[in-house]
Amino acid sequence: MRYFFALIIIALLLFGGYYIFTSDRSQKYDREEEEEIADDGDLLPREEEEEPEEEEVVVIDTVRTLGASVNNRDIVAHHYGTGPDEILFVGGIHGGYSWNSVLLSYEIMDYLEQISSTLPQNIKVTVIPVLNPDGLSRVVNTSGRFSPADVSGNTSVGRFNANGVDLNRNFDCDWKPSSYWREAEVNAGSFVFSEPESLALRDYVRSNKPVAVVVFYSAEGGVYVSGCGGVILPETNQLMNIYANASGYPAKGSFTSYEISGDATDWMSKIGIPAISVLLSDHRSTEWAKNRSGVKALIDRYGN
Repeated sequence: MRYFFALIIIALLLFGGYYIFTSDRSQKYDREEEEEIADDGDLLPREEEEEPEEEEVVVIDTVRTLGASVNNRDIVAHHYGTGPDEILFVGGIHGGYSWNSVLLSYEIMDYLEQISSTLPQNIKVTVIPVLNPDGLSRVVNTSGRFSPADVSGNTSVGRFNANGVDLNRNFDCDWKPSSYWREAEVNAGSFVFSEPESLALRDYVRSNKPVAVVVFYSAEGGVYVSGCGGVILPETNQLMNIYANASGYPAKGSFTSYEISGDATDWMSKIGIPAISVLLSDHRSTEWAKNRSGVKALIDRYGN
């Protein structure tokens, strides 16, 4: 819907711009003919028109395609602001299983549009709303609306990509060809970064080196640090505490409920980028009030 209105606005601007352009040109020629020669035959000096001041352009939302999923669905990033210090938010790494993390990402995008003109000049905020679009598509019904993920045994519809790989087990930190989700063994891919979705995130993070990364999951209700090989960056602990204190989620430290290998945020920590995991409390709510406070706190933390 946002894009539909944007297209209408662009069309109106183009038509209006053409009308103004042609109208101004016609009026200009008329003025020139009237002022060109005076009664005594002398040429009249033409008054120099003041050039209008250029209006400051505020970048609200620029979109960049990072890659495509197994089934050739685009993976996109939305940027707000143009500063050198980038905060990155990622939703939908578990696709349809964590579909509320995708909805939360779009709520963050709407919020950023509202505050884009007041973002600190050194800040750029990037949102990748859905890293696993193929998994997400499995819980979107024919009317285009989200449906709750169905659970069957130890596997939930939409958690994995189209190759059956758990993307959050496919990153380069303690990677193994098979990993675990609770008590279930899951496919971690044939090799590190074997999946196009994890490759898209890897390449983006490597190229842009954000100052902070938040990846959204569901469901438990808490904020976790990242760390590869037991090494936790000092800034990562601060990041967890800032988000937890602002949002009201408990700061839980390292995830120890069961063994995880190939985790996305742990890989980011391995390459020196502070990253945290925010787990929503259930599979339906975006808990927007909590997360808006967390997002604002990070913008305040890194803004100059």
